[in-house]
Amino acid sequence: MANQTTFESNRANDFIREIVGKYNPEKSEHSKIITRFPPEPNGYLHIGHAKSAWINFGIANENGGICNLRFDDTNPGKEDSEYVESIQNDLRWLGFNWGNNLYFSSDYFEKMYEFAIRLINKGKAYVCDLNQDQIREYRGTLTSPGKESPFRKRTVEENLDLFTKMRHGEFAEGERVLRAKIDMTSGNINMRDPVIYRIMKIHHERTDDKWCIYPTYDFAHGQSDSIEGVTHSICTLEFEDHRPLYDWLLEELEIYHPQQIEFARLNLSHTVMSKRKLLELVEQKYVSGWNDPRMPTISGLRRRGYTPKSIKDFCERIGVAKRNNTVEYSLLEHCIREELNTTSQRVMGILRPLKVVIDNYPENQIEHLDAVNNPENPDMGTRQLPFSREIYIEKEDFMENPPKKFYRLSPGNEVRLRYGYFIKCVKVVKDLKTGDISELHCTYDPKTRGGQAPDKRKVKGTIHWVSAQHAIEAEIHLYEHLFTTEKPESDEDGSEFKDHLNPNSMITLKSCKLEPSLANAKVGENYQFERQGYFCIDQTDSSNENMIFNRTVSLRDSWAKMYKTQTSD
Repeated sequence: MANQTTFESNRANDFIREIVGKYNPEKSEHSKIITRFPPEPNGYLHIGHAKSAWINFGIANENGGICNLRFDDTNPGKEDSEYVESIQNDLRWLGFNWGNNLYFSSDYFEKMYEFAIRLINKGKAYVCDLNQDQIREYRGTLTSPGKESPFRKRTVEENLDLFTKMRHGEFAEGERVLRAKIDMTSGNINMRDPVIYRIMKIHHERTDDKWCIYPTYDFAHGQSDSIEGVTHSICTLEFEDHRPLYDWLLEELEIYHPQQIEFARLNLSHTVMSKRKLLELVEQKYVSGWNDPRMPTISGLRRRGYTPKSIKDFCERIGVAKRNNTVEYSLLEHCIREELNTTSQRVMGILRPLKVVIDNYPENQIEHLDAVNNPENPDMGTRQLPFSREIYIEKEDFMENPPKKFYRLSPGNEVRLRYGYFIKCVKVVKDLKTGDISELHCTYDPKTRGGQAPDKRKVKGTIHWVSAQHAIEAEIHLYEHLFTTEKPESDEDGSEFKDHLNPNSMITLKSCKLEPSLANAKVGENYQFERQGYFCIDQTDSSNENMIFNRTVSLRDSWAKMYKTQTSD
């Protein structure tokens, strides 16, 4: 696949790498660094997951270690094999390789059940009959302690019997749970007898109907890490308050104890990163699917034209932090612009066409003009552009009554055609019904081929064009931010995140005119439409009968300008 890259870190010195660098295999059960990337298969990966994967796979690669890919499939009601497949496809596209180290938490269900039995035998777990609301009520608040469940004092024998019956399906969903017995007065709510097993009579994609009880994430997480010999369990910051529970379970079970390290999750402006909210956008058809180019998902970014290299660059630029913050979307756009500026072919594309007839150009004449494929990369060479009597230009490149300093085409004014000739507008044709301009008539100076006049006269404006006779027709999708506000997930004003959806996040343009070389455009290739932005073929909906191009990003780089301003102050 074009633009694929390997995710190897630049070995930036961050606090996680400092911790990992102190690892002494001689004092551990494992001779090499083992990390893991553990997505839950309840949605598609987004760019926040790319950052996590970059950290985990990068650290393993740097230290000659292993990074496991483990699916945390402990909640079958929300999980699907589609997500398992999509996650692997996205990771491969990004350049990650887990070899034979593919695991599922469901691989360990029997072992986890044994762990639960061990806790019950130690008097560290009990079956509780309180329902979900009651458990929440008994848990207390951040400022007030919880109170003990009336079922907390059940004997070991009674708990073993009830838990066995839970496994055999003798109770209804929600009727009973298994809870760890820790401390209902703890200042950390996560330590107030958390639920570690619940009844869920739901078919599981991998274990079928073998189980009707499933471990919670808090219970499965650490034990799965231990079973796999993970040395460093690297999580996002929301799991920091869960670390005491992670440690308590491993210590009480007396099994191998990995080290959990937390880092700040990625928060990106003008979008949402919650899989629950992304799923809501998909299911309620606010977007076309998980791979909608407006989505922050890896598949959405890929469809929009982002590359593995640009995403890696973005991850490295934002680095690894200990505290949450919001990263400007414009930085991500800057990363793809910076790459495509040197790698993408320049082409001509007219998005809102206006026909121009060059009256004094021979009617049947066609000539070919040399065009540079990429001025930043001479090795990309040149191409031939057909030129004829009738061409298309952008509507916005003509004004009948222009203001001062409008240097593009207007009546009696002369402009330069990119790689072509000087032309002057001599007539404006309008639609009799609407009054809209339908066609322009111009003359050209045959002595100005290539854009220079022998008499040295100056022309300030240069516009792009395509030959009407040779143009191919295409549909163009222009994308803007999915949300109008920087932090749509913030509910400080009482609004819901969907209240901030941008009604103009996607604009569809039909009957656009493109230079003929784009008839051979392929999925995975990126192009700069001169003066318009960077575009790519839509990998889902485009066809030979209806070519569709997505705009990856505009040419304007607000982040680079902002950065330059900040650094000059």
